[in-house]
Amino acid sequence: MRIEAGVATDIGKVRDGNEDSFLVEPPLYAVADGMGGHRGGEVASQLALETVETLARSGKDTLAEQVRAANRAVYETAQRDRAVTGMGTTLTAARIVDGAAHLAHVGDSRAYLQRGGSLRRLTHDHTLVNRMVEAGEITSDEAAVHPHRNVLTRALGTEPDVKVDVEEVVLMDGDRLLLCSDGLFGMVNEDQIQAILEAEPDPQKTADRLVRAANRAGGVDNITVVIVDAHGDVGEVIAATPPGAPGRRRTLGRWVVGGALALLVVVGGLFLGRAYVDGQWYVGVTGDRVAIFRGVPAEPLGYRLSKVVEETDLSSAQVEKLAFYVNLPQGINADSFEQAQTIVAQMRTDLKAGQRQASP
Repeated sequence: MRIEAGVATDIGKVRDGNEDSFLVEPPLYAVADGMGGHRGGEVASQLALETVETLARSGKDTLAEQVRAANRAVYETAQRDRAVTGMGTTLTAARIVDGAAHLAHVGDSRAYLQRGGSLRRLTHDHTLVNRMVEAGEITSDEAAVHPHRNVLTRALGTEPDVKVDVEEVVLMDGDRLLLCSDGLFGMVNEDQIQAILEAEPDPQKTADRLVRAANRAGGVDNITVVIVDAHGDVGEVIAATPPGAPGRRRTLGRWVVGGALALLVVVGGLFLGRAYVDGQWYVGVTGDRVAIFRGVPAEPLGYRLSKVVEETDLSSAQVEKLAFYVNLPQGINADSFEQAQTIVAQMRTDLKAGQRQASP
């Protein structure tokens, strides 16, 4: 079976760094979305993919075992280096062997299969809101706007061991596999994703179009897309990477987009750009306390795009110890000030519950 691949990654329109990483090393393809602040997230996603790649080249272990080894590498590094304490990453990987895609997955990046005019999600989001949907507490539509929609229940590097979801899909001629970070499906719904996958036959152009669509929709997070197309029965493996993106990871347009955003804000910018920023809310850290911010958690060229609206008495260090809030330093998005207050209230509840459990 001949495999053709395309890949694209972008910083988006809000973030000041790209914490996503990708791996296109036939027969292995993967996407990782780091967390834990700009440095921590980037270190975590790159380290995880480097570990998987190194073990894959040695031919040892299964893909799932390699992902578990990546978890240990990220966890141990975070324990040793205070600068990246609390870092973690998602990881969704596919190894194409003998006409089948072997998948390993942790977190909320995703794998999709397009076949015969339909799009099927192959992975399960390890998030708090997805758990609530499965329990019947909220609907899928409510989950899409829930204040805790970015809270992971499982990620690489946050615990010494991690459970890895695995699946095998036998590929057919014409199948298209999509691996992506949440920066894509958080901005572009599945119907739109399917329309782009069906409209563009070239995998590289498809990856580029998906990234552009996410940016047009707001681009509030880093966006990474890997497209893997299956053709025929038996043949060579071809991997196509974007021009100017050598190696396993590059962020296309990273400096161009970042510079454009900085110019927009620092030099006066456009009214719509300022209005967009002012309409955003998140819960983050100021000093050693949890706070509610208006704006976005980014500082292009040192220009802060947010301000503290309400500082709480909650210790950020204590909150970050809870598994649901390990990404607090990089900001937990909210749709309004009221939703941000709801997140803070939930943090208080979770802290009290954790303290009760720890009491003798």
